[in-house]
Amino acid sequence: MAPSHDAPPTPEHNAAMLQASKGEHRPARRILLKISGESFCRAGGFGIDPDELAAIAREIVEATRAGGSLAIVVGGGNIIRGAELATQGHIHQATADHMGMLGTVINGLALKEKLQSLGLECRVMSAIEIRAVAEPFIRGRALRHMEKGRVVILVAGTGNPFFTTDTCAALRATELGCDVLLKATKVDGVYSSDPKKNPAATRYDRLSIAEAIDKRLKVMDMTALAMCAENNIPVIVFDFKKSGNIAKVVRGEHIGTLVHPSERVPS
Repeated sequence: MAPSHDAPPTPEHNAAMLQASKGEHRPARRILLKISGESFCRAGGFGIDPDELAAIAREIVEATRAGGSLAIVVGGGNIIRGAELATQGHIHQATADHMGMLGTVINGLALKEKLQSLGLECRVMSAIEIRAVAEPFIRGRALRHMEKGRVVILVAGTGNPFFTTDTCAALRATELGCDVLLKATKVDGVYSSDPKKNPAATRYDRLSIAEAIDKRLKVMDMTALAMCAENNIPVIVFDFKKSGNIAKVVRGEHIGTLVHPSERVPS
């Protein structure tokens, strides 16, 4: 029996999952959701917008009710853009990257509080030591949380400078045995070029990771894509702002672009 809209999802209900393999969406056990920091604020804004935070939380709750067992990697670009500070020469990149990691902690804590207010049990796990507000990321402990039906919010990236949160998402998806990596973006998939700058840009329904790398498409950074290819983890890129999209992916509906780890995309 499915839980009511007012009841928190149960571990039993979280057992059915989605798997994107061989070009198809099918039930899987675990899902890694990557959310950018920009998702926490309005377009062109900064910080955490309460309405945007509430919208994110509602989407995640709906996804768990649809059968999703989620680990979530959050970005921190709405708090601070370390890469820009480093590029401008104000701060060494290693320091700027650590500042960015702290930005992801802020977002993760905000998301935890909102999810818990909606009755969804979750834990924040950090790649850097910050025990006053988050558990240290330990693979076995994260898996246990997911087995108990909790959402795991992963912050501070990999804990190392010079690595993006995209790479963190690919790494955690590998460590946690996730069957698919969902990348929530501001567009409805992967395009041949920037659709905002080129009206003639075409959207891919599916393509291989090798094609994405070869064509230098802006899916994820090259390190993240290579890790997904090596560990046979498909990536689904979709529009996070459209209500219900995460739950649709979890239920197996085809939206966005499937980036498959095989050399050739199945027909």
